[in-house]
Amino acid sequence: MKLKYLVDTNVLSEVVRPYPNPQILTKLREHQDEIATAAVVWHELQVGCQRLPPSRKRDKIEEYLLELQTSNLPILAYTKEAAEWHAQERTRLSRLGKTPPFLDGQIAAIAKVNDLIVVTANLSDYQWFEELHLEDWR
Repeated sequence: MKLKYLVDTNVLSEVVRPYPNPQILTKLREHQDEIATAAVVWHELQVGCQRLPPSRKRDKIEEYLLELQTSNLPILAYTKEAAEWHAQERTRLSRLGKTPPFLDGQIAAIAKVNDLIVVTANLSDYQWFEELHLEDWR
């Protein structure tokens, strides 16, 4: 199956929440062969886990991250092409007085150059990027 979605940190981490959103879980299962994530998201998930002290919660997250890794979830890189698109967008947005977080810009760029839809629970983080398709699975 062809990749269609680039899932943000807040979507992938939904699985390990105490009370996960059932709609997100359903969509993740439904589209499991069409989703990828960004290396930036993988970084955010790793940092979030590694900041936790040893605990059941951390063990659960580590187990989930290992599961993601072994599921062959594509983790897409921030390439030269993505960096160029991101630079153009940062320049355009700064001229408009907008400064979205750098990591969100990287995620947006990875989605854009791979022709993927960003799936996020924070649409406002991406709303100013041009020609970017967004979905909220909640």
